[in-house]
Amino acid sequence: MTRAAVPGLPSRYPIGELLPALYADDDLAQRFTAGLDTVLAPVLSTLDNLPAYVDPALAPADFLPWLASWVGVEADPAWPVELRRAVVAHAVELHRWRGTRRGLVERLRLVCGVHAEVRDGGGATWSAEPGAALPPPPTGELLVRVWPVRAGDGVDAVDAVDAHRVLEVAAASCPVHLTCRVEVLPGPPEETGD
Repeated sequence: MTRAAVPGLPSRYPIGELLPALYADDDLAQRFTAGLDTVLAPVLSTLDNLPAYVDPALAPADFLPWLASWVGVEADPAWPVELRRAVVAHAVELHRWRGTRRGLVERLRLVCGVHAEVRDGGGATWSAEPGAALPPPPTGELLVRVWPVRAGDGVDAVDAVDAHRVLEVAAASCPVHLTCRVEVLPGPPEETGD
């Protein structure tokens, strides 16, 4: 989509009508200002519609990368337009929870369309009893268990989960000192007995 001159786009504010009465009947002045109207009409139209350009739900698709740069997110051009719009619209909320379980779960729900459970194995261990043996060390693994939003669909729904994409999103959010592993479940863990 281009935002250049649009043939025949009328100006909402013709310059010729704004001239003093002396020039109202002057053919040269009216033709000259009509030429300026043709050049300025797209600019005025854009300014009149500026709120639509900065609203991710209304902005032209080719403006989404620009809006994404404003809020510091990367919206993959291969994603459908509606997904890119949603990522840009929810960017501030996702930044607020970045680096947390909730942030990863929300990002996976938005980007991959899955529910998720995150088990973090990178924490510190301790014992409440003095002199007791230390608990086993952390696993050093971030386990992300995902299941389709429509869990009742069975095996076909599990096949529909893009495990590679889930792993990409999870690995991008995983701390560097942890490894990341993804498990795809047919439904919520309590229903599947896991």
